[in-house]
Amino acid sequence: MENIRISTHKSELDRELIYNFLHNQARWCKGIPKEIVEKSIQHSLCFGDYIDSRQIGFARMVTDYATFGNLVDVFVVEELRGKGISSVILNAVSNHPELQGLRRITLATSDKQKLYAKFGFTELARPEIFMEKFDPMVYS
Repeated sequence: MENIRISTHKSELDRELIYNFLHNQARWCKGIPKEIVEKSIQHSLCFGDYIDSRQIGFARMVTDYATFGNLVDVFVVEELRGKGISSVILNAVSNHPELQGLRRITLATSDKQKLYAKFGFTELARPEIFMEKFDPMVYS
């Protein structure tokens, strides 16, 4: 789809679309409060996918812009999935000038490993050194 435009300008984001998707459809954060979505956007490098002025996808990179990034909240609106739009946004993320030279970029996915592998993501080389503090009920 060559008419997709990617923007990192937060003023262009359709915050209602993002909130509705994350709150109602995303397996990883279902029920997330609107104020938390707003705060997450405010403190991240955000990528919006657009056809004309309509937002059709989203991704956020939580980063210090020097050493580390965590790619989160990647989605494409349901009616346009399977058309390569995720690859367009992941290409934009991979090539963003402020994300070059990071030592580590992480992400969590339960079902899109093949997609992310095309962009250099692999299983953790040393999973034994990683830990997490996880509260799946935090938005309940």
